[in-house]
Amino acid sequence: MNSTDSHRPDVLVIGGGIGGLSAALALTSQGLRVRLYEQAPEFGEVGAGLQLAPNCTRILHDYGLLDEAVQLGVLPEHMIMKDALNASELTRVDLKDMERRYGSPYLVMHRSDLHGVLLRGCERAGVELVTGTRCVAYENIEGGARVTFADGRTDKAEIVLAADGLHSVARKLLVDDEPVNSAYVSYRGAVPFEQVRANEVHEKDVVLYVGPRCHFVQYPLRGGQMFNQVAVFQSPKALAGEDDWGTPDELDRAFEGTCDQVQKGLPLMWRDRWWRMFDREPLMKWVAGRIALLGDAAHPPLQYMAQGAVMAIEDGWVLAQHVGAQHAKRSQETSGVDWEAALAAYEAVRPEHCRRVVLTARSWGALWHHVGEQREQRNAVMRSRDTYDYAFMDWVYGPTALTPDQEPEMFAAIPLDSVEV
Repeated sequence: MNSTDSHRPDVLVIGGGIGGLSAALALTSQGLRVRLYEQAPEFGEVGAGLQLAPNCTRILHDYGLLDEAVQLGVLPEHMIMKDALNASELTRVDLKDMERRYGSPYLVMHRSDLHGVLLRGCERAGVELVTGTRCVAYENIEGGARVTFADGRTDKAEIVLAADGLHSVARKLLVDDEPVNSAYVSYRGAVPFEQVRANEVHEKDVVLYVGPRCHFVQYPLRGGQMFNQVAVFQSPKALAGEDDWGTPDELDRAFEGTCDQVQKGLPLMWRDRWWRMFDREPLMKWVAGRIALLGDAAHPPLQYMAQGAVMAIEDGWVLAQHVGAQHAKRSQETSGVDWEAALAAYEAVRPEHCRRVVLTARSWGALWHHVGEQREQRNAVMRSRDTYDYAFMDWVYGPTALTPDQEPEMFAAIPLDSVEV
């Protein structure tokens, strides 16, 4: 496919994951012609469960996709934090009340199900979807940007959105950095609900067990037909720089001494694969000419706030809102969008929000994994929280900011050393 095509796109999106698909859908809904390239031979997502907070389900509703997503997922009733050693409850969130507060539900679903919802949305909207095409280079040209693929072909458009993930090629245009290795390892396991029914699990809640240098998450998927479990722990071998990090023997050792519910869940984890957890240092410049980063290419987080996919979906929605605000008039030659203005508005608001999420995710993870006295102090702080206190959530679950002045105040952190136990 070359760029002399009579259906020349206005926008190229590189990467067919959740961020790329949602951005393609958002821009198509503003009347733009979008061509999306995915390097895999077919579209799909690996992984297991995904949590979609109100700042994401609000956008899915805007795209007309929320009902389909809800049918494929679960609307849990509570989010509960427990101590992994003794299973005592530390705090909970009433997710029905949260929905009233933020106007949109908290939804959990299988990552591949969300991906499918977005893919079908793109197909209906007329996004041109191209698979089996790996982008190896990006460059700005007069009036737009050009990409080069591994087979030597090129394509160009007025703008290129790089949604090419943690190991983004486009990111190198803006910064020469490497992913940051947290030395934490994640195991996953989604199983039929019948396999866990006897384990005293919560059928309608998201439950998080926080332990010393480890945590364990459980929640239902697919209308309660499946059960998702995630085990995360600090790998001694990863800390020591050894290559055989995160092996199943490390998994079992990391959770020694944890409560019965966790012990019953551990044997059900997939033990033939595990994931190292990376993020990157926050990047405040996402735009190079007509090339812009989106999703994990710009802001890969550690997963403690469950905002990775959410931030990517927000990115595309915000950019599309700024494109729509131009009330662009198409000509035969161009889309009519003032891309300098739209990209400047995008870059004025999204990097700061995502910086906050990436750094808060790091500190949230550290809070979960405390040992000794700090664990006791954390537990005391969590137990003192009122179920209906949203002070720590308003900044992230409230309406997605379109301009810097709409970005809400951050929460006030409680120093653990201020707590006596």
